Amino acid sequence: MSEPGFTDLGWARPDTAREARLGLPEVVYGPGKSVEQIVGIVATLLAENTGPVLVTRVEPDAAAAVLARVPGGVHDPEARLLVWRRAAAVGFALAVVAAGTADGAVAAEAAAVATAVGLTVTRISDVGVAGVHRLLAEQERLAAADAVICIAGMEGALPSVVGGLVGCPVIAVPTSVGYGATFEGVTALLAMLSSCATGIVVVNIDSGFSAAMAAFRMAHT
Repeated sequence: MSEPGFTDLGWARPDTAREARLGLPEVVYGPGKSVEQIVGIVATLLAENTGPVLVTRVEPDAAAAVLARVPGGVHDPEARLLVWRRAAAVGFALAVVAAGTADGAVAAEAAAVATAVGLTVTRISDVGVAGVHRLLAEQERLAAADAVICIAGMEGALPSVVGGLVGCPVIAVPTSVGYGATFEGVTALLAMLSSCATGIVVVNIDSGFSAAMAAFRMAHT
């Protein structure tokens, strides 16, 4: 049943007015939802909106089952992202920078979401501060970005270094990568919140999605 701004499916109420408010349809969080529920929500969003429809954190088996019932989408297994109607590029250059290879899944999610909503993404991988010369070799690509998503676990130092090199917005993503005293990303989170590089935006642990959405808002402001 359609209501002003949402559709009541009985078990969910997809926010069909979000695209008008924020420039992008509601994004569906996949975990905890059955295939039938994802299908119902996606079908509603596709019918009631015109922009890209995304489902995050979807594993391959569930993605295949959803795509069999709602054709036209694409699944990125590394990013665990389902996408229908990818947006055209808006000319906003985003660098997604990851400290280590172990941060790759979070970087993949950030890059895939950002690409799906129309940002132009450059990925820079394995440039952690333990070998800072690897990052310094990428200064030209960093300088060309309109914003940088900076992803790191362990002690979470990379965003401070990047924030000291670039003048554009830096969005820091702590990851749960690291040994015991990293406390599944809490150490990196606190380090990023305490960075001496002023103005860094910090999002939740392992949330490449949140970082991409922050960049999307910057691009459309």
